Amino acid sequence: QVQFVESGGGLVQPGGSLRLSCAASGISFTEAIMTWHRQAPGQAREWVATMFPGGATFYDDSVKGRFTISRNDANGTLYLQMNSLKPEDTAMYYCQEAGSTTWGQGTQVTVSS
Repeated sequence: QVQFVESGGGLVQPGGSLRLSCAASGISFTEAIMTWHRQAPGQAREWVATMFPGGATFYDDSVKGRFTISRNDANGTLYLQMNSLKPEDTAMYYCQEAGSTTWGQGTQVTVSS
Protein backbone atom coordinates (compact mmCIF):
# COMPACT_ATOMS: atom_id res chain seq x y z
CA GLN A 1 0.00 0.00 0.00
CA VAL A 2 1.41 3.36 -1.07
CA GLN A 3 1.56 5.85 1.77
CA PHE A 4 3.06 9.29 2.33
CA VAL A 5 3.19 10.73 5.86
CA GLU A 6 4.18 14.36 6.15
CA SER A 7 5.35 16.06 9.36
CA GLY A 8 7.25 19.06 10.64
CA GLY A 9 4.82 21.86 9.96
CA GLY A 10 3.88 24.55 12.43
CA LEU A 11 3.52 28.25 13.13
CA VAL A 12 6.55 30.38 12.37
CA GLN A 13 7.21 34.11 12.11
CA PRO A 14 8.12 35.72 8.77
CA GLY A 15 11.79 35.15 8.07
CA GLY A 16 11.84 31.94 10.07
CA SER A 17 12.61 28.37 9.04
CA LEU A 18 10.98 24.96 9.12
CA ARG A 19 12.05 21.51 7.96
CA LEU A 20 9.35 19.22 6.64
CA SER A 21 9.70 15.44 6.46
CA CYS A 22 7.83 12.87 4.43
CA ALA A 23 8.00 9.16 5.16
CA ALA A 24 7.20 7.15 2.05
CA SER A 25 6.23 3.49 1.98
CA GLY A 26 4.91 1.05 -0.58
CA ILE A 27 7.08 2.48 -3.37
CA SER A 28 10.56 1.86 -4.66
CA PHE A 29 11.87 5.01 -3.05
CA THR A 30 15.39 4.86 -4.45
CA GLU A 31 13.96 4.94 -7.99
CA ALA A 32 11.17 7.42 -7.29
CA ILE A 33 10.93 10.98 -8.54
CA MET A 34 9.69 12.76 -5.43
CA THR A 35 7.81 16.01 -5.24
CA TRP A 36 6.48 18.55 -2.76
CA HIS A 37 3.23 20.41 -3.36
CA ARG A 38 1.21 22.90 -1.34
CA GLN A 39 -2.34 24.14 -1.14
CA ALA A 40 -3.35 27.44 0.40
CA PRO A 41 -6.93 27.98 1.62
CA GLY A 42 -9.28 28.55 -1.29
CA GLN A 43 -6.59 27.89 -3.86
CA ALA A 44 -5.62 25.00 -6.08
CA ARG A 45 -2.81 22.66 -5.09
CA GLU A 46 0.48 23.81 -6.64
CA TRP A 47 3.83 22.21 -7.28
CA VAL A 48 6.75 23.37 -5.13
CA ALA A 49 9.79 21.19 -5.84
CA THR A 50 11.00 17.92 -7.39
CA MET A 51 14.00 15.71 -6.74
CA PHE A 52 15.15 12.97 -9.11
CA PRO A 53 16.88 9.78 -7.93
CA GLY A 54 20.16 11.01 -9.35
CA GLY A 55 19.99 14.15 -7.24
CA ALA A 56 18.76 16.74 -9.73
CA THR A 57 16.38 19.26 -8.16
CA PHE A 58 13.86 21.72 -9.54
CA TYR A 59 11.90 24.47 -7.81
CA ASP A 60 9.02 26.78 -8.48
CA ASP A 61 10.26 30.33 -8.93
CA SER A 62 8.35 31.43 -5.82
CA VAL A 63 10.56 29.29 -3.54
CA LYS A 64 13.83 29.14 -5.48
CA GLY A 65 16.75 30.16 -3.29
CA ARG A 66 14.74 29.75 -0.09
CA PHE A 67 13.62 26.11 -0.10
CA THR A 68 15.81 23.00 -0.45
CA ILE A 69 14.49 19.54 -1.27
CA SER A 70 16.54 16.52 -0.20
CA ARG A 71 16.12 12.81 0.39
CA ASN A 72 17.47 9.94 2.47
CA ASP A 73 17.19 6.82 0.33
CA ALA A 74 18.31 4.61 3.23
CA ASN A 75 15.12 5.26 5.16
CA GLY A 76 12.76 6.38 2.43
CA THR A 77 12.35 9.94 3.67
CA LEU A 78 11.96 13.15 1.71
CA TYR A 79 12.70 16.57 3.23
CA LEU A 80 11.94 20.20 2.50
CA GLN A 81 14.09 22.79 4.26
CA MET A 82 12.25 26.10 4.16
CA ASN A 83 14.13 29.30 5.00
CA SER A 84 13.19 32.98 4.84
CA LEU A 85 9.54 32.04 5.10
CA LYS A 86 6.91 34.52 3.96
CA PRO A 87 3.20 34.81 4.84
CA GLU A 88 2.40 33.70 1.29
CA ASP A 89 4.08 30.35 2.04
CA THR A 90 1.20 29.55 4.38
CA ALA A 91 -0.39 26.34 3.11
CA MET A 92 -0.86 22.63 3.66
CA TYR A 93 2.23 20.87 2.33
CA TYR A 94 2.15 17.44 0.70
CA CYS A 95 4.76 15.07 -0.69
CA GLN A 96 4.15 12.56 -3.46
CA GLU A 97 5.87 10.30 -5.92
CA ALA A 98 5.54 11.95 -9.32
CA GLY A 99 2.60 10.45 -11.19
CA SER A 100 1.04 8.82 -8.13
CA THR A 101 -2.66 9.19 -7.40
CA THR A 102 -2.07 8.86 -3.65
CA TRP A 103 -1.84 11.87 -1.35
CA GLY A 104 -0.98 11.99 2.33
CA GLN A 105 -2.73 14.05 4.98
CA GLY A 106 -0.26 16.88 4.60
CA THR A 107 1.36 19.11 7.21
CA GLN A 108 0.20 22.67 7.90
CA VAL A 109 2.67 25.54 7.62
CA THR A 110 1.52 28.92 8.89
CA VAL A 111 3.74 31.98 8.55
CA SER A 112 2.46 34.84 10.65
CA SER A 113 3.62 37.42 13.15
